[in-house]
Parts: sequence; structure tokens; C-alpha cells
Amino acid sequence: MRILQNVIEEINQLEKIDRPYIIGMDGLSGSGKTTLSEKIKEELMNEGFQVIVIHIDHLIVERAKRYNTGHPEWYEYYALQWDVQCIKENLFKAVHQKSNHLYLPFYDFDKDQSYSQSINIGQCSIILIEGVFLQRNEWKSFFDFMIYLDCPRDMRNARVLQRDAYIGDMNERLKKYERRYWKGEEYYLLEVDPLKKSDIIIRNL
Repeated sequence: MRILQNVIEEINQLEKIDRPYIIGMDGLSGSGKTTLSEKIKEELMNEGFQVIVIHIDHLIVERAKRYNTGHPEWYEYYALQWDVQCIKENLFKAVHQKSNHLYLPFYDFDKDQSYSQSINIGQCSIILIEGVFLQRNEWKSFFDFMIYLDCPRDMRNARVLQRDAYIGDMNERLKKYERRYWKGEEYYLLEVDPLKKSDIIIRNL
């Protein structure tokens, strides 16, 4: 795939640094970020890079911190779904400070609990972070390279509504996405303008 070759070429041309590169795979729900990040990881490893993928959705907080908080649901999703400062300190700053280990709050979906997990990055040359809202103001400056996966809204919406059966029936899924997720994404597009700030945009994958 030519677009993958373009991404790899861009990353190969990054200025040499004495810590792992932090590469972002940004995009909205249902755009195909997880699939593409795995393909990019495979290509980078073929080029000789040691790559660790971190899925930002694995670092969300417990339900009590992001539901029924008194804030609008879109705000709970955008601002409270993650401990933004914790991730800033323990992921982004830790990499920039050349730590050999990251201690991150991974979320157990079944138990609704977060637990600290250590990740050894001592031999790592690239940390590929995949997820939504990566270019929020608190995090953007820490990335060395940002990819944005831009997928048509109707395609993304169809994917997530079909995928997220845990929410309930199709009508319940639609209502929740309208109240919570899509409004949060609209805020991100308007306030952050991630496409404008990305290093490379991949469209219609």
C-alpha cells in the first residue's frame, strides 16, 4: 500500500533523537485507527525499528469518574474519560525524560478498575500511540510525528453502531452516540482542528 510506504518514509526522515520517537495515530471513532496502527507497526519493524503500540482507550478511568458527574455527556467523554494529567506525566513526560519504564493506569473493563502496569521501553525506538483526541492541547507538543486517519462520517458511524453491541439495541446505541460520543468529537474538530495540525493525513481507508 503506497500510503503506508509514505508514512514509513516520513518517519525514517525524522531527526535523530536519544529517546524513543512518539508517533500518534489520531482519528475519530470507527475510522480504522487500530487496524492501521498494527499495519504501520509491522512495516516499521520490518525496517528495523522496535515498536510498542499503546491504545489510549486502554487508559480510561473508572465509570464513576466519567458518568453522572453533572457535566454534559459530551464533556464527560472528551474531558473526563481519561486522566489527562496522569497520562501527560506518566507517558509523555516520562518518555521525554528518557525513562526506561512507563507506569500507566490500564483499565480493566470487566472489573471497572484501573491498575498500574509497567512497560519496559528501554530497547524501544518508537512508541506508537493510537486513539481519539490525541492532539488535545495538553498532549500535542510531546508528539514527534502525527498521523490523522480521516474517514467519511457515514462510514465511521455505521461501523461504531454495528460494533458497540454492549451499549444495547441499535436505537440505544444511536441515542448514546448522539448524546455523548459524536458531540465530543464535534467539539474536538472545532476547537482543536486536528487535521490542520497533523503531519500526514490518510483518507478513505
